Amino acid sequence: MAQGAGHKLHLEGLELQVVVDLLLDGPISRADLARRHGLTASTVTRLVAPLLKAGLIREADEEPRTGKLGRPSKPLSFVTETRRFVGIKLTADAVAGVLVDFSANVSASAQLPLLGRDPEAVVDRVAELTAELAGGESIAGIGVGLGGNVTEDDTVQHAPFLGWHGVPLGDLVTARTGVPTAIANDVAGLTEAERWFGAGHGLDSFALVTIGAGVGYGLVSNGARVHSPDYGVGLLGHIQLDSNGPRCPQGHIGCAAAMLSDWAIAANVSAGLGRPVEFDEALNLALDGNPVASGVVSSSGRALGRLIASIANIAMPQRVIISGEAVRLADVALHDLAAGIDAHREPLANDVDYVIEHSSTSDWARGAAVIAIQRWAAPR
Repeated sequence: MAQGAGHKLHLEGLELQVVVDLLLDGPISRADLARRHGLTASTVTRLVAPLLKAGLIREADEEPRTGKLGRPSKPLSFVTETRRFVGIKLTADAVAGVLVDFSANVSASAQLPLLGRDPEAVVDRVAELTAELAGGESIAGIGVGLGGNVTEDDTVQHAPFLGWHGVPLGDLVTARTGVPTAIANDVAGLTEAERWFGAGHGLDSFALVTIGAGVGYGLVSNGARVHSPDYGVGLLGHIQLDSNGPRCPQGHIGCAAAMLSDWAIAANVSAGLGRPVEFDEALNLALDGNPVASGVVSSSGRALGRLIASIANIAMPQRVIISGEAVRLADVALHDLAAGIDAHREPLANDVDYVIEHSSTSDWARGAAVIAIQRWAAPR
C-alpha cells in the first residue's frame, strides 16, 4: 500500500487561510491577499515563501501592466496536482471510491461489493479499493463517508445499515493502509464539497437537503458548516410534512422520511397499484399520467416544498441545495415543489433560492475526499 505523501507540512492560522484562498479562488495576487486579510506586503511574502518552497503554490505568468509603472504582478495559484486523495462511500452492500487531486477533481473511480459487514471485512475492502485507485503511487489521505453518526475521533458511533456501534474506523483504516484517514457522516462530506467546490462556494450560508434512502441535512452559517453531535441520526426525517400522510416505520404520520424517501414513494405507489413498483418506475408512471403514481408524487413534491420553505424560514440560508439519490423527485414534481414552497412562505419574503443537484455514488465519495483534503491542511 502506498504510504501517505507529504503529511508533515502543518498549516495553521493565516498560512492556512492563504492556502484555502488560493485553492478555492486562485490565482490571486499578493496585493489582493494582503487586502483580504488586512496584511502588509512583507507579511504576505513571509507567509507564501514556505508554501512556494514546498511546491504547494506557484507564481503564475506575469500580468501585463499596460500604462502602469512598476513591476508587473505575479499572481499566485495553487498546485492542485501535488497530492492525491481517495474518497470512499460506504453503503450496506458496497464500497465506492474516487481518486481526486487537491481541487477534488476526480481522475478515477471504482467500486467493490462488500464481502461482509463486520469491521475487519469492511476495512479490508476499503484498503483493497484504495490500493486499486492509487495504482502504486502515494496518496496524502483517505476520507470515508457513511450514513451514520461519527464522533470527533473518527469513531463510528452508530451506523444502522452496517449494524455498527462504537467502531474506531479511522484508526482501523489508518493502521491497515498506513495512510491518514478521516471518517465523516456522508451528508457532512457532501456539504463540505458543496461549500468548497460546489453550489455553496462563496456563500456565507446555505442548506443542503438530501433525499434517498433517508433524508439528510447539512447547514453552513457564517461560512462554516454547523457541527453537531447529532449529525447522522436522521433528525430531519422526523419532521411532519403532511398530517394526512403515510406512516414511517417508526410510526410518524406524514414525516419527511415517509413522504420523501425513495423506498417510501415506491411503497406508497405499490400499495395503490396492488403490485411492486420501484422508485424510478413510480416517477415514470407519474410522468405518464397514472393517477395513483401522480397523486403520490404530487403529494411528495409538495411535502418537499414545505420542507424547503421551513428550512428557509427558520435557518434563513442564502440558498438551499437539493441533492441525493432520489433527487429526480424534484424534477418530476417541480410544479408541486414550487407550490409547496409558496404555500408555506411569507409572501413578503424573498423568493427561496434553491438548486437541484443530481448526485451519484461518486459524488458522495468525492465528499469524503474533501473531508480528507481539509484534514490534510489542518490535521487534528
